[in-house]
Amino acid sequence: MKLSSIINKDCSKAAVLFNSKKRILEYVSELAHEQLPQLEQHHILSALMNREKLGSTGIGKGIALPHGRMEGIEHVFAILLVSEQTIPFDAIDNRPVDIFVALIVPEGDNQQHLKTLSAIADKLKNKEFCKQLRHASSDSELYSIIAAQD
Repeated sequence: MKLSSIINKDCSKAAVLFNSKKRILEYVSELAHEQLPQLEQHHILSALMNREKLGSTGIGKGIALPHGRMEGIEHVFAILLVSEQTIPFDAIDNRPVDIFVALIVPEGDNQQHLKTLSAIADKLKNKEFCKQLRHASSDSELYSIIAAQD
């Protein structure tokens, strides 16, 4: 899977500054609503928060994959944020998080959802790739790193 097929330039944000899990998810919902105006921002945030209540999407090593299922979309949509400072996120390794790949997925498409999560997690196992993401100094540089990885 090509990350650039689900993350567009407007949804690749480097050096964002937030200090809490809730605020980063609010920002994700704002960006998602801008790109998917048919979805209400508060519904997107609710989907993300409800998933976090089931258990943290922090997968370890400073990475989180917050996601929510939504009616009204046909394809997986993703946002990549790299935080300037790490954020407590209740990750499985108890480390704070600075790389967030947030997904909005169609309701009911479980197979595609799991394949997408797995493919993204596999790409993020590459330490050099993560290092490049963390050192991106601009949104365009961050997107270029994603496109080059594909």
